[in-house]
Amino acid sequence: MKATPQTIPDVILFEPKVFGDDRGFFFESFNHARFEEAVGRPVKFVQDNHSKSVKGVLRGLHYQVQQPQGKLVRVVQGAVFDVAVDIRKSSPTFGKWVGALLTADNKHQFWVPEGFAHGFVVLSDTAEFLYKTTDYYAPAHERSLLWNDPDVAIDWTTDITPILSAKDQVAKPLRHADVFE
Repeated sequence: MKATPQTIPDVILFEPKVFGDDRGFFFESFNHARFEEAVGRPVKFVQDNHSKSVKGVLRGLHYQVQQPQGKLVRVVQGAVFDVAVDIRKSSPTFGKWVGALLTADNKHQFWVPEGFAHGFVVLSDTAEFLYKTTDYYAPAHERSLLWNDPDVAIDWTTDITPILSAKDQVAKPLRHADVFE
């Protein structure tokens, strides 16, 4: 599996080696030892999540102020544009974002470490999204960063008017958001 640090080096794109023929394909989707070697520290996953969304759904940008979650994400059906925003105030990349196209065809995975807001927009008719997390979901500590905050200026790569949840409609811009030190 190829591991490529992104312009924010703590965020890593994983590209598996896929073995395919006319019968189908096989690839190793996760190897704990190789993953920890790539991220450079011990990581323990405690929860797996699976979501399905229709075209235009934008989920995020989510994070937890306590019990922060690192997320290893991938798409098993469809296509999304996935985004991580650094919200660690002490980081030289605070307020910067990085994104990746994740599709069932490319089988890429995106590592979004703790201290980042995370979100994605669905580009295909539907998409099924899987993610491993390093801590449990804690709704009392969940926050949403405004998806179109002009100070962050994410290029979502699409002109689709996003379909947002109620909580994402009232998300805060970075200058008013709870962030990490």
